[in-house]
Amino acid sequence: MWFKSLVARKAVNPTPFSFAPSQFWEGNDGTWSTFIVRIGTPPQTFRVLPSTVGIQTWVPAPEDCALLNKNVEDCSNLRGVQLFENGWTGGFMVNESSSWDSIGLFQLGLENSLNYTGNGRYGFETIGLEIQNSGGLTLQHQVVAGTEGLDFMLGIFGLGPLPTNFSDFNEPQPSYMYSLKNQSLIPSLSFGYTAGAPYRDKEVLGSLTLGGYDSSRFKPNNMSFTFGAEDAGSLLVGLQAIQADNALDGVVELLPKGIISLIDSTVPEIWLPVEACALFETSFGLVHDPHTDRYLVNDSIHSQLQTLNPSLTFQLGNDVYGGESINIVLPYAAFDLQASYPLYVNTTNYFPLRRAAKDSQYVIGRTFLQESYIIADYERQTFTVSQAQFSNNATSTIVAILPPSTSKSSKISHAALVGIVVASVIVGLLLLLGGAFVVKRSRKQKHQTQQAEEETETKLAESLHSPILLEPNVAQLPGSEAHEVLGSSNFSQELETANFVHEIGGNVLSELHGTSRH
Repeated sequence: MWFKSLVARKAVNPTPFSFAPSQFWEGNDGTWSTFIVRIGTPPQTFRVLPSTVGIQTWVPAPEDCALLNKNVEDCSNLRGVQLFENGWTGGFMVNESSSWDSIGLFQLGLENSLNYTGNGRYGFETIGLEIQNSGGLTLQHQVVAGTEGLDFMLGIFGLGPLPTNFSDFNEPQPSYMYSLKNQSLIPSLSFGYTAGAPYRDKEVLGSLTLGGYDSSRFKPNNMSFTFGAEDAGSLLVGLQAIQADNALDGVVELLPKGIISLIDSTVPEIWLPVEACALFETSFGLVHDPHTDRYLVNDSIHSQLQTLNPSLTFQLGNDVYGGESINIVLPYAAFDLQASYPLYVNTTNYFPLRRAAKDSQYVIGRTFLQESYIIADYERQTFTVSQAQFSNNATSTIVAILPPSTSKSSKISHAALVGIVVASVIVGLLLLLGGAFVVKRSRKQKHQTQQAEEETETKLAESLHSPILLEPNVAQLPGSEAHEVLGSSNFSQELETANFVHEIGGNVLSELHGTSRH
């Protein structure tokens, strides 16, 4: 019976979901590969960007079309809003969805530390991935926000594991990623992602795999990173050095000293200390625009840089210096971006670099992920960053990331399993011969096991009543009936320091660590 149950459990492991890109390149701060989500009943379709730090799904609200001074069709195209019932809407029409369950109007807090602002009309909704009838995954009663404000022109699909805790509710509301894992739709709480590269010969689209990764999209290395100790799910790395080759002033080091940075695909730019930005200004001929806080590239410098074709090498480690490290190389083309309306009336060449006023603003944005591939394994509390690979003839090779308990079982060979079965039979005979002594001992062990399970359940219950403020969080707007939105513990092994509770293979609990950045 035990052997049969083990084989059955191994056989029913779900497969990873390869989230197909939309085939669109878009954005007002660069050219990005988007992904399609379906929101509501009947479904309204949007093209969004993956967010490695987000925990919710956001899509534009139609009210912003007036702010953009655009007609509904142009507004829709600018913000990734697709046709709905043969008409343009400009954003998510909550009144057109029979499954919309309103929560309230709140401030968006995802990028507060980077001075992003905006509001969100929050509710529970049905969310599907990819276009309708494509075989994409669909979940009901998921947290959705219709965003109001122009800092987030395109919607986002949050890849983070943490829950959202609206204080009007007794329990934290799980993220989409956690719900997929909890409903056995993906094998583990993990993902693999690269943003895609439009400047490559065949405009290589982005790649996103939930519950695994695509091994054809990167060059593997032996380096792994661990999540920090406080904020579970934060992709923090030690940015040890940045070197430019063939820049305007030749070979130059651009980072005076190492810093801890957050990999965050929500934003396009690299946020660095002011001293580092000054070195970039010299090496790349950049001009800072105080009105938009962006770095611009004039036509003559732009032409010169395209001819020189400099490269930038990012050295990453688990700390700001020393220890094992890896290098990720980006060509100038990855930084050769154009900003458009509403940032600029006319399309303008800009360099995706921003000045960080404090260390909580040190961010490695989406630009970096054009030439790198990230794999996040929340259940093992580790992630990897690899050089992206571009092959004209490569076919996707999707690899599942199994949860720790399952992956250990999967390493047992067939011969070993047969041996275990034989050993189990022998042990069974010995147990019969052992008589009352074995029965008495097993009862004692069962009692001890029950006590341990009860203690674990008690600690788990206590952790769920000890919420901590999540960042990204959702804060109450003045006059809103809903209360502030808090983050709560939702997965843990050492529950006295719980961040969130994640169920792995039944009753096994795994602690996910992280470091607060916002």
